[in-house]
Amino acid sequence: MTRQRLEAFSDSIIAIIMTIMVFKLNVPKGDDLNALIQIWPALFTYLLSFLFLGIYWNNHHHLFHAVDKVNGKILWANLHLLFWLSLIPFVTDWTEENRFESMATSVYGVVLLLSAIAYWILVNTILTHQGTNSKLREAIGKDYKGKISIGLYILAIPLALVNCWIAMGIYVIVALMWLVPDRRIEKYLL
Repeated sequence: MTRQRLEAFSDSIIAIIMTIMVFKLNVPKGDDLNALIQIWPALFTYLLSFLFLGIYWNNHHHLFHAVDKVNGKILWANLHLLFWLSLIPFVTDWTEENRFESMATSVYGVVLLLSAIAYWILVNTILTHQGTNSKLREAIGKDYKGKISIGLYILAIPLALVNCWIAMGIYVIVALMWLVPDRRIEKYLL
């Protein structure tokens, strides 16, 4: 299978996930600002989840520009990532429906954590396939941002059971860390 085919498949799955999320948004009951304020939990969780999906899409795109060939392990690692990303609409809706209650906010973090771990597995599967002299390996380096993200998720998940707003704040911090596209790969390949 070619890199382009895998990338196109992944792009379409992520687009479907984003579409599912927007369909779950309910129209405000009323035509004033107060009606919009009433649905702020839905808008906030939608925005945060959309941002996370956009970050994964962007970094996935950059990552696969460093890949010439894919093998079965890469295909399965990619499907593993897509599986966890496909759960984002579910946890987004659950978190919003329960107005950021502890368990829903914690499970939201679990899905974000497992998505991050799945991305890490995908990157390392590609690095293993490419061998020790890989340009991608040089570009990824020690991947401090990835490791910090996983650590922050691990911290936020139990904190959500104590104070859901601290956990949501940590999720926002992780999103902001990745908001600027990861240019390490781009820099090494150009």
